[in-house]
Amino acid sequence: MRKAISILLAAVMTMAMTTAAFAGTITVNGTGEVLVPADTAIISLGVTSRNKDVLTAQAEVNEAIAKVRAALTEEGIAEEDINTGYLNIYAVYDYSSDREELAAYNVSSTLAIRITDMEKVGAIIDTAFGNGANTLDGISFSVSDTKAAEEQALNEAVKAAQVKADILAAASGMEITGISSVTEGGTYSYDRGILNNFGAAEEKAMSGDATYVQAAKLTVSANVTVTYMTADDEE
Repeated sequence: MRKAISILLAAVMTMAMTTAAFAGTITVNGTGEVLVPADTAIISLGVTSRNKDVLTAQAEVNEAIAKVRAALTEEGIAEEDINTGYLNIYAVYDYSSDREELAAYNVSSTLAIRITDMEKVGAIIDTAFGNGANTLDGISFSVSDTKAAEEQALNEAVKAAQVKADILAAASGMEITGISSVTEGGTYSYDRGILNNFGAAEEKAMSGDATYVQAAKLTVSANVTVTYMTADDEE
């Protein structure tokens, strides 16, 4: 009886080892990307003044910023969409002589302006500069709702992983039999500098004196790691 059991166990172990030799896994990464037109812009601009008297420089900046704010609200920008970006005061020194001398104080104040009408971005900048702004730090674009794009990107990422796995399995003489695990690597959006469609209207706008800003398309990206189960391709 013991001999029979030993033979049976040996046979089972042999079968398990044989199965392990022909079965395995393939782990691949997949990336999916979807382009989404930006629907929100944050304009960072402000006022800088330099004066030997720091209080005078501050007063000049405060007056100009107040004027810019008033002009923006007149253009229809809500108060809650006009926020202080940063305040900065630093001393400027003169090193032309043998000793360090205070030359002036540089005072800066910036506003972060949220715009949801992409066609008005350039006009808002012109309004601000026409009312006292003298610095433009930049414009950032974003999308208010990326849920649908993230889901689409995840689908594309899984499809990309499947393509990779099929190629690797075929090259290795194996076939995909199922999925062992799927891990989401995360989804995120970023501005890759891809512009929206550029047409005759935009060319006409750029030919004028007004500031023209071309809204970007943001890239919504998703990554997944998929482990596939494989078996020997008996064909």
